[in-house]
Amino acid sequence: MFGRNKMTENNISGVEISSPTRIIFPKEKITKLDVAKYYANIAPYILPHISQRLVSVIRCHENINAGFFFKKHPTAEGEDIVTKQVGEDEYFSVANKKGLIKQIQLGTIEFHVWGSTIFDINHPNLMVFDLDPDKNLGLDVLRQGTLILKNTLDELGLKSYLKTSGGKGYHVVVPFEKHFSWQKFSHFSKQIALLLEQNHPDLFTSNVRKQNRTGKIYVDYGRNTKGATCVSPFSLRARAGAPVSMPIEWSDLNKFAPNDFNLKNAPDFVRTHRPWRDFPRFTTKLEK
Repeated sequence: MFGRNKMTENNISGVEISSPTRIIFPKEKITKLDVAKYYANIAPYILPHISQRLVSVIRCHENINAGFFFKKHPTAEGEDIVTKQVGEDEYFSVANKKGLIKQIQLGTIEFHVWGSTIFDINHPNLMVFDLDPDKNLGLDVLRQGTLILKNTLDELGLKSYLKTSGGKGYHVVVPFEKHFSWQKFSHFSKQIALLLEQNHPDLFTSNVRKQNRTGKIYVDYGRNTKGATCVSPFSLRARAGAPVSMPIEWSDLNKFAPNDFNLKNAPDFVRTHRPWRDFPRFTTKLEK
């Protein structure tokens, strides 16, 4: 009887979690089973963001302090994934909840997504700006800069969405209904970053060199190239505290810091707030 109950407890969405008590986040004593349960609970919310896009994942086979690696090509994924040939390389997407939990069984902590859907790889429809503040920059200044980016996008007629990064900054996400080539898409995002830098030179920089970021917010537009990825909404981060990249409303910008959400408080927040309820799902093939 004991063995049967243990098997049931460790079986998440039809996937048997091996080494369920292994500590993944040492400081918080969060186990592999805890990670699997988190993703099972958050599956209805994260799957619309990853099941239609190619993913790259961050895995660790021991714990986050023992190192991790980035994986973007399918090898031992098994069923419940969708594979896609892009040039000479094969990539994959998570097909369903079981496929999501299988990734956790394989050691996945983070999910990162492409800016295009699996239906139309060559025409991106998700633009991301990663606002990375200098380590000495105050949170109030970061929030000011994030709001300036939103207002700039508003002036361009672009509706944007906000999420925490689970790290130091915020991510501003812009869905597109019209399709552009990757080249034009990337160029457009660069022009927006340069516009911010031009209009607010003391606050923003688009220069990747760290020595040029002192006292400023680095506007990383590099996620908007073919093959580049950004951490998915609702994904855990492989960092101390088990933080989550959480979608929030613009009205909540001053309420939540970039690392306020984690494995323990994220599920309750999602259930009570339902962030990004009007975010486009891109679940059907779009016209070219």
